[in-house]
Amino acid sequence: MSGHSKWASIKHKKGALDAKRGKIFTRIIKELTVAARAGGGDPDMNPRLRTIIADAKQNNMPAENIKRAIRRGTGEEPGVSYEEAQYEGYGPGGAALIIDVLTDNKNRTAGEIRHLLEKHGGNLAAPNAVAWMFHKKGYIVIEKAKAEEEQLMGAVLEAGADDLQDDDDNWEVLSPPDMFPAVHEAVKKLGVEPASAQVSMIPQNYVKLEGKTAQQMIRLMEGLDEHDDVQHVWSNFDISEKEIEASLA
Repeated sequence: MSGHSKWASIKHKKGALDAKRGKIFTRIIKELTVAARAGGGDPDMNPRLRTIIADAKQNNMPAENIKRAIRRGTGEEPGVSYEEAQYEGYGPGGAALIIDVLTDNKNRTAGEIRHLLEKHGGNLAAPNAVAWMFHKKGYIVIEKAKAEEEQLMGAVLEAGADDLQDDDDNWEVLSPPDMFPAVHEAVKKLGVEPASAQVSMIPQNYVKLEGKTAQQMIRLMEGLDEHDDVQHVWSNFDISEKEIEASLA
């Protein structure tokens, strides 16, 4: 299973998603603010903002929180100014990492990300050291129990998806980034709630991790996930179901 859907599966099994709802809200609020600042507060004229609003609603964020974050972005309300940054690095076993952050202090955040990587057997890399290993794609993960293959395939391909892939317990839907909103909407019209849905960096190849190295990678991902400035982490690790069960023990 791919790194991103595997990590979604790990978090789901650990029951971490509801426990970290506050972190999810913080991430989305930052994204709303930055998107509104960059492209304006009208979602009809700002596709990036429109996608993040959909994400906010999917996570049951109150409407007033969404509006307030947008107003901060457009300057109608005071608030902290965040900068976007992307770090590249390697995790245990040589797995590639792309880490997207929103921060009010790039120097502080860079130091903390470096420390996290080194603590768990990884290291920061130079820009473009690993980015070439990934393609930007709309990416939706759906548990197999929630959707029938033929119906799902017909709906997503008609909406503009590139492919529907079988990934153990999940279906993975891939699409061009600009078609992601339409494909996501097609999935929701089937009455299906995805386990994960966002524009992602998808690896071209995967690195298999086992034993101690796999457990190190899981701990690193947990550490990055808990960092307040980290918005998204993309990786090309591949970990077996057996290793996931070991991480839950």
